[in-house]
Amino acid sequence: EIAERAHVGKGTAYLYWGTKEDLLFALFARDFLANVDDEIDALTADPGLARPHRLFPRLVRNALDRPFVRALQTGDADLLGVLVRHPRSTDLLDHLGPAALMDTALPVWRRYRLARTDWPADEQAYALQALMTGFLDAATRTKVLRGVTVDTPDKVMAAAVTALLGPEKAGQAEVHAAASQGLQMLRERRNALLALITNQEATQDTEAI
Repeated sequence: EIAERAHVGKGTAYLYWGTKEDLLFALFARDFLANVDDEIDALTADPGLARPHRLFPRLVRNALDRPFVRALQTGDADLLGVLVRHPRSTDLLDHLGPAALMDTALPVWRRYRLARTDWPADEQAYALQALMTGFLDAATRTKVLRGVTVDTPDKVMAAAVTALLGPEKAGQAEVHAAASQGLQMLRERRNALLALITNQEATQDTEAI
């Protein structure tokens, strides 16, 4: 059916994907790669996005705007089916999920005075991921959260992450340094995902032979 809609022969589809799961994984990977590419472009153009109160709402919003990123992050079994707990899905989240990007950003924020350091890093990371998961869950509920709605959720997210991480004390030079290091780490995550995809394709080719 997919081949028919794409106006190609059925055999052509199998040249690229051996199973439906492989095809879906490619779709997930495309969403995640597009997401991280957007972050790289945005942070390159505006280093100030490295600030927690700006980056956190952006990552949440981008995850919500991309259906497969959102589905994996929220465990949407209706969309993902058996892939909700598939090892490849886990790999995607581990490399480029919003929570993983938070883990990448937190040490940089702590190093450059963009987050408090009087709290153990692992506990701080746990709280930050819980905050992100909560906002993602609230945004994807079919009903409002306990009858509460807000007109500017991004503003609320920015205030919440500032309350969690403390006031940002970094100067402009430190913000630029944080952005530079963040870009390097994002590119490393992107390369890791590309390697994951390449290895998968190589495995398929070997099995076909």
